[in-house]
Amino acid sequence: MVIAIMSDSHDNIWNVRKALELTRAHKAELIVHCGDLVAPFTLMELAQFDGPVHWVLGNNDGDPYMLTRISLTELKNMETHGLIGRLNLEGVSIGFTHYEEMGHALAHTGEYDLVCCGHTHAHRQERIHQTLLLNPGDVMGKDGPGTFSLFDTATRETMVLKLT
Repeated sequence: MVIAIMSDSHDNIWNVRKALELTRAHKAELIVHCGDLVAPFTLMELAQFDGPVHWVLGNNDGDPYMLTRISLTELKNMETHGLIGRLNLEGVSIGFTHYEEMGHALAHTGEYDLVCCGHTHAHRQERIHQTLLLNPGDVMGKDGPGTFSLFDTATRETMVLKLT
């Protein structure tokens, strides 16, 4: 299964649309968003994806109550996880959060094969023991073209995609 891992959209609706196009082109079946969607219209845009979208709160999500309410009541494919998300997909244990410090802590537990985080707006990946810690960069494109990552659960390989 191919998973699209995104973070820090910050209401850049145009880059969200580009990211969704690339996600579909690469046949991703699920999206993990590591926070800072910001406003409900970004959530609504991500809901256009055909598969499930799992997301956590970031430090710039304007109204967490409204985002959560809309996700739970109006959007069938959206699932909010609060501050830390946990998934097990095809035998791959995945943890995700917004903050890189929390990502490091989750990776050091040894409970996950993959931990995803955001917040810094910079793509980065490192191995911590048996866990891959992945920051997909930002969909927003704060300091250049936006980026996000793909993760293949079968091969456990990642790919970085630029939004140009």
